[in-house]
Amino acid sequence: MNDTLPDHHNWPKPGMLYSEAVRELHATIENDWDSVKQSACQTAAGRALWKHVVHDPLAELFAGEKYLISLYEKIKKDRLNNAREVSGVILAVRTLWFESKLEAAVKSFGGAAQVVLLGAGMDTRAYRLECLKESDVYEMDFPEVMQMKDTLLQAAIESITEPSQLSLTAKSLTRIAADMKDEDWFKKLLESGFIPEKNTVWILEGIIYYLPHSQAMGVLKTIADSCRITQTVLLADFMNKQSTTLSTTNFHFYSDWPDHLLPTLGFSDVNLSQIGDPDADYGLFHDPHNLFNKLRGLPRSTQNHPDDGTPCCRLYLVQASGSPNQTVTRPDSS
Repeated sequence: MNDTLPDHHNWPKPGMLYSEAVRELHATIENDWDSVKQSACQTAAGRALWKHVVHDPLAELFAGEKYLISLYEKIKKDRLNNAREVSGVILAVRTLWFESKLEAAVKSFGGAAQVVLLGAGMDTRAYRLECLKESDVYEMDFPEVMQMKDTLLQAAIESITEPSQLSLTAKSLTRIAADMKDEDWFKKLLESGFIPEKNTVWILEGIIYYLPHSQAMGVLKTIADSCRITQTVLLADFMNKQSTTLSTTNFHFYSDWPDHLLPTLGFSDVNLSQIGDPDADYGLFHDPHNLFNKLRGLPRSTQNHPDDGTPCCRLYLVQASGSPNQTVTRPDSS
């Protein structure tokens, strides 16, 4: 781990400046939501507590005290023990990777695009990324999550010290209440103003592996079909099969070879990175004995680590693209 990271004494603490209204809303999340929906707040806590590398002023609001305190204590313990992986580092790297690729994709479209975040959770990019100032953003998630997000923002307006943090940076933001396991999710996107003929960046961050296989493949196929109509970029993270063992109740879809799968659906250009690769490192994985660096040194076909037999749990960061004039190359899956 990079020695320039703060130690356990100096790790940035969460602010926890909550109004009573915000506290009550988070109590509802803790009491009424299942673990899949709550993962949206856990992800926000990761962004909040890695604020020295991820700039997200709204992350603490969406995380809630429970998840902030829990992760903060884990981080302190990891830094005290000189752990090779500090809690939350994957979330930090994943966030930075998606935002870097998103900015590059929008720039390639001339600075304007449609950006669709499926399973958006407590994402805040529409409020903080300058690269989206000419883009229309669509967020889709469970009705309870989208409603709670709006309600938290309204409750924060009265207590937040910097109202500018609640100002939209994107050209527009549309929230769509839909369960991606339902077949009508794309219809709801169209009814909300999405235009299939416009250049689009699709973001599937921390979501695809929660879906059953048939639904996940349906979502990927729908996105791939857009390549026939307009310039399309997909940014997504995929678990390999072994990673689904981390939570057999929540994780379902996997792909050991997403860079081989996506071209069969219609994408012409696919690039895959693993945590710790040059474009997915950000100075946070220098230690050669770090778990992710050790995994990168093994063939991707290796299912269990030869040293101790533990499952090789990999997270793949994938960028895929296509356009109506593309030529699709279909690699073998050996």
